[in-house]
Amino acid sequence: MARSPLIEKSKIFALDVIRACKTLRSAKCESALINQFLRAGTSIGANIREAFYAHGRADFIAKLQIALKECSETEYWIELLLESGYYGDGTLLEQCSEIKRILIASLNTAKKTNS
Repeated sequence: MARSPLIEKSKIFALDVIRACKTLRSAKCESALINQFLRAGTSIGANIREAFYAHGRADFIAKLQIALKECSETEYWIELLLESGYYGDGTLLEQCSEIKRILIASLNTAKKTNS
């Protein structure tokens, strides 16, 4: 499989989410927040990877849409962590926003190609 910037960025992001969750656990952050953040943040890349093995264009689009939903949810959890003071590094939010922009552009392209 050819490596795409989206696959690479989402994997790096997932690894950063995992590291952040380790830090949050050490800081005694609410486990429910950590679990939701970890699940959503790591599923973005999993869905993107799955999209590259889709059964046609419609399946590809559906998988990227799921990744976009997970990205939006992750953005929410990061905002909560930042605003609550549990986490102070805004880099994750920037990474998440960048992935979201790429996903939106990819979906727009895929939908135009599909029409």
